[in-house]
Amino acid sequence: MHTDAVKENLIPPQISKKQENIIYADEADVLNVALFGVTAKEWRGQNSNKRGNIRDYANVT
Repeated sequence: MHTDAVKENLIPPQISKKQENIIYADEADVLNVALFGVTAKEWRGQNSNKRGNIRDYANVT
């Protein structure tokens, strides 16, 4: 749902794939900061012993 919304509303047709990926990553980090208080890069730096991403370790508590 999130990627569809980004694609439909934020991705201009004339940009490169690299630029498109940056937009997706930026939008994902907006959610990460809102939900977890850190960006993906910050989380990886704090959790170098864990595999995957911040969402893999999320719970409702």
